[in-house]
Amino acid sequence: MTQYALIMLAAGLGIPVLAALNAALGKLIGSPASAAVVLFLIALIATVLYALMAGPQALARIPSAPKHLLLAGVLVAFYVLSITYVAPHFGVGNAVFFVLIGQLISAAAIDHFGLFGAQVSPLNLTRAAGISVMALGVWITQMA
Repeated sequence: MTQYALIMLAAGLGIPVLAALNAALGKLIGSPASAAVVLFLIALIATVLYALMAGPQALARIPSAPKHLLLAGVLVAFYVLSITYVAPHFGVGNAVFFVLIGQLISAAAIDHFGLFGAQVSPLNLTRAAGISVMALGVWITQMA
């Protein structure tokens, strides 16, 4: 369990860095969309290399996957495009604040209903209070 927490902590640390770097690139070149293309090209190369090292047979099973699962790519594109466009105007902290609030709401719904095959973890009063405290903490850091 600790390794999973550390991996996700590292991913969380990277999200604001990704936002700041790509927003700066988009501003510098005058196109958030072009900055996103560069990001996705580099991400594609890195991911393909990893997938090939981890076992290319999984790539052959993609055509048999339910098509709705492929919509995750649209969501990541929306995130990258929106953060690249919004961060220079709204601030990285403000942009990530609203991303975090959205993540808390979405994660609670996915866990509560077990959407997309997720482990069911009902939203009870204790979990709702914890999520509220997390949201309040994120808000307080933005008001400071």
